[in-house]
Amino acid sequence: MSVRGGDAASGARPRRLLQEIVKFGAVGGAGLLVNLLVFNLVRHATNLQVVRASVLATIVSIVFNYIGFRYFAYRDSDKSGRTRELMLFLFFSAIGLVIENGILYTATYGFGWHTPLESNVFKFLGIGVATLFRFWSYRSWVFKTLPGGGESFLEREKGRKTQPDRVG
Repeated sequence: MSVRGGDAASGARPRRLLQEIVKFGAVGGAGLLVNLLVFNLVRHATNLQVVRASVLATIVSIVFNYIGFRYFAYRDSDKSGRTRELMLFLFFSAIGLVIENGILYTATYGFGWHTPLESNVFKFLGIGVATLFRFWSYRSWVFKTLPGGGESFLEREKGRKTQPDRVG
């Protein structure tokens, strides 16, 4: 019978990943509400064009999310490279901003879907697609460790693939 090394610890990996996803989701969910609230307030209180209002709302939510990720979801990650962390966070957030608002731009100006309901649907869709990218990039490049310490899930998986299974 073959026994993999570290089987006792392997149950902790999915549990830590689940904890990370829940914390990321909590911060992201609150950021989603901030994003949509600012978007709709700016749309209804100003004459700003839809995509410009969306970009402004996205920037506000990026600031909100950084604070939430740094001090809640990834508070136990390596704190030695804060400048690097912030630069990477802003870089990947900017890519997410382009993804999110690119979808809204395409719907608004490419297809002419610009009613408040249509704008909110495509804003929400853009946030969803950008969130998948952000989750991958933040956990892989920005916040290098999982809550509770240790290397990131992706780094552990790379290390496991390079080490042979133990037979016992």
